[in-house]
Amino acid sequence: MKEAYQTNSFSFKSKNDGLINFGTVSYVLGILVLVEAGLFAICAGVSAIYQESSYIYFIWTMLINMGIGGVMVLAGNRKCNNVSRRDGYFIVSVSWILFTLLGMLPFYLSGYIPSVADAFFETMSGFTTTGATILNNIESLPHGLLFWRSFTQWIGGLGIVLFTIALLPLFSGSSQQLFLSEATGVTHDKIHPKIKVMARCLWLIYIGLTLLETVLLLFGGMNLFDALCQAFATTATGGFSTKQDSISYWNSPYIEYVISIFMILSGVNFSLYYFALNGKYKKLFKDGELHWFLASIFILTIVIAFALFITDYYDVETAFRKALFQVATVHTSCGFATDDYNLWPPFTWMLLIFAMISGGCTGSTSGGVKNLRLLIIFQNIRNQFKQMLHPRAVLPVHVDNGQVTVQTSALVYTFFVTYLICIFIGWTLLMCFGVGLTESFSTVVSAIGNVGPGLGAYGPVYSWASLPDAAKWILSALMLIGRLEIFGILLLFNKHFWTEC
Repeated sequence: MKEAYQTNSFSFKSKNDGLINFGTVSYVLGILVLVEAGLFAICAGVSAIYQESSYIYFIWTMLINMGIGGVMVLAGNRKCNNVSRRDGYFIVSVSWILFTLLGMLPFYLSGYIPSVADAFFETMSGFTTTGATILNNIESLPHGLLFWRSFTQWIGGLGIVLFTIALLPLFSGSSQQLFLSEATGVTHDKIHPKIKVMARCLWLIYIGLTLLETVLLLFGGMNLFDALCQAFATTATGGFSTKQDSISYWNSPYIEYVISIFMILSGVNFSLYYFALNGKYKKLFKDGELHWFLASIFILTIVIAFALFITDYYDVETAFRKALFQVATVHTSCGFATDDYNLWPPFTWMLLIFAMISGGCTGSTSGGVKNLRLLIIFQNIRNQFKQMLHPRAVLPVHVDNGQVTVQTSALVYTFFVTYLICIFIGWTLLMCFGVGLTESFSTVVSAIGNVGPGLGAYGPVYSWASLPDAAKWILSALMLIGRLEIFGILLLFNKHFWTEC
């Protein structure tokens, strides 16, 4: 889950202590790996229900996880409950990489994805809810692997560590620091003083949305397996479908509208749902970021629908439906597809690129820059014009009746500039490996925004299988950087992280 939090300064017991408490780190990571082993057991059960031999690959992977996790737990310090800020960042970054390395094993061992680069890419795309795929025949996968593919997105939607905190009462004093290290961003409404209770509340809302969508999709003619997997991917804003043709496979306006609505719902700050369920509706109706997000979806949908209608692509209803679905899927970084927007008028591509970069709201499962940051930047730009006319005026930025501090504004600008720098570096590197100008730009924007589809040869109706392996590793790294909102993962490459207290 991508939000912002205020954290305390670093604290260590003494100058002789190591910068990272590897005993605690080993124990926490071991617990997380054991949790993943439990997830493999669920997928083995799905394979067994469908009487598929692929269950054995989940069993093997589960045993590998149990061995690695058991060794890490035994080697770690289970009595220490103090996780420092530095420990937290290290644990979160390494846990996402560990989950991906172990999570790719069912794909690789089964032979359905025989390349390490491809298996890692597909799994990282799942956990980071990016939704880009290298598969060209998704329906050929057995049910167990299809379920695991969708399940990775659902677990990664709110966060691997948040899932574990909500599930297990093991981390006590460490919960808050682990939570803060995984959930980064701009602002945060603390819905409960206890992190574990807050995590469980958010997960209950998340589960509720998933179940409600599953039921509605069943009414639309999907079977239970497909409905559940599409709901996993929708509420996680991930975009992995059980069909190669994605949602267009069902050719159902009802299903398209249902998924469009739930993609938008999943792009909203989950804290607002909690407050609304507790009678605090004003927070929902007066949230400035939500207004910006919904207004952006509405305007982009109307403009694109109008363009599709006047150019004789579709009738009025179909143009609106296709535009709404595609705007929703890229604005929330979901990545589903019902149409090939590469065939739309070219100016609509730039509108969709803007939606990809914008993303959803803070505190949602969406990727991208987040609309709250854009709102703060927009207000600062507006104030700059006023300042030119009234040089002595004091013009603070306000969001939801609260004043945004100068430090917060500086952090927003720093994040946005760093985001663009990462796009430029990734864009350049992909072109060095022979990827075309448009394709390299769109895949990089899609990867770091955890969106899924790109433009050109890597658009919504194509897989990313033809990319060079080097490009897949680069894009996998960008997916993780985008999911942990840049600084959480790049911090590990700062020498001061390892050398200074």
